[in-house]
Amino acid sequence: MQDLSEPFNSEAFRKQGHQIIDILADYLDQITSKKLDQVLPAITPDEMLVNWSDDFPNKPGNDLAELAKKVISQSNHLHHSGYVGRQVSTPLPIAALSELMSSFLNNSSVVYEMGPVNTVMEKSIVNWMAKLIGFGSDSDGFLTSGGTLGNLTALLAAIHIKSGYDIWKDGIKDSNPISILVSEQAHYSIKQAIQIMGLGEDGIIPIPVDKIYSMDINALEIKYQEAVNSGRKVIAVVGSACTTKTGSYDPLNYIADFCEKYDLWFHVDGAHGASALISNKYKSLLKGIERADSVIWDAHKMLLMPALITAVIFRKGSNSYEAFAQKASYIFEKKWYNLAHRTMECTKTMMSLKLYMSLSMYGTDYFSNYVTKMYDLAEKFGQILEEVPDFDLAIKPQSNIICFRYITKGVPDINELQKQIRKNIHNKESFYIAKTRLKDKIYLRCIIINPLTTEYDLMNLLDTIRNSA
Repeated sequence: MQDLSEPFNSEAFRKQGHQIIDILADYLDQITSKKLDQVLPAITPDEMLVNWSDDFPNKPGNDLAELAKKVISQSNHLHHSGYVGRQVSTPLPIAALSELMSSFLNNSSVVYEMGPVNTVMEKSIVNWMAKLIGFGSDSDGFLTSGGTLGNLTALLAAIHIKSGYDIWKDGIKDSNPISILVSEQAHYSIKQAIQIMGLGEDGIIPIPVDKIYSMDINALEIKYQEAVNSGRKVIAVVGSACTTKTGSYDPLNYIADFCEKYDLWFHVDGAHGASALISNKYKSLLKGIERADSVIWDAHKMLLMPALITAVIFRKGSNSYEAFAQKASYIFEKKWYNLAHRTMECTKTMMSLKLYMSLSMYGTDYFSNYVTKMYDLAEKFGQILEEVPDFDLAIKPQSNIICFRYITKGVPDINELQKQIRKNIHNKESFYIAKTRLKDKIYLRCIIINPLTTEYDLMNLLDTIRNSA
């Protein structure tokens, strides 16, 4: 029988670790020296499936270095300067090393004794974010596995607090249907959360947006009155900071005024855009966020962290216990350091470690400069797009998200042209971009999230688009 202790041999692990680090360091060198041409390999899902067989060996045999190089070569290269396509960060190498430590130690955050260091680190990360938001010392929160789960958790707290009865015990009452006001440009996870909570499609009241795709505050009042007059109980408004499609910030101060007027819960989905709070130049975009009842903030979007790490922060800390009110005496005590009764997860990774180590190593100024640079570069790119006649800019960017179209004469279907351009670009493998639909028009969409992307790269992108049309 095979010796089960063999994979735990320290010298074997040291050798394997050096192999992986050397391969990743060489890969990073390729990227930073512009020697890697492709961003996303043009491999179809069916072709990829053939490359990764489910026929695993019974005995040891595969070479670690070959396997690692194969994984890297067939992956989307998020450190490539041509990666401008999604709201997934280019991770700091130190954060990746922290993930290695996290996976090796495998300390959970269910209760303090299962993860003493990361539990306290999590508290410090949440405190740091809460101060940037503008919350007081009585605020509190936790980290969870992504913005979708974060939004669901915050809205569960909202419905328990604002419904007027014990939903955990009695369920939703048909006699007084509950609704939540949401921008029509809000992330799909908001609508998903509302329906998961059992409020149905009618529980989502979409609010029209203005010409820059921010929530129309006049429409907010109209939609609220319509809902109330139809017999619905409105409990909350969700503000986007910023929207996923265009990077637009909702008018948070106006929404806060509205929520105070009608005693509604104010939740801010700051998954992408809350990181602007660390930029002295751009933090004013979030004016009013300090008045929110709850905020979510993804560090795996604009804080250079590998996925996943989302903060859910409550202005009134005691509200952080409201989402999950179950009782299990062998697990739960109402202490800040026993986190399980505040999150959906009963087991979660040491997600605080990567951000804590990165902040400690590089300092907060590094992250402030990063956010400022990305937003500045997006603004510059927007100016360039406005000046060239063959491109149409949807709106001036407020963040690091830019939507634009390539326009040329003699093409009957401009929407189809954008789709074909994106497909052709990906086949060339030199850039990775996204697309989106705004008012029945298809736009190419860039997210300038990679600190290695420069203005020169963006000019090359425009030339590549022209050559791909």
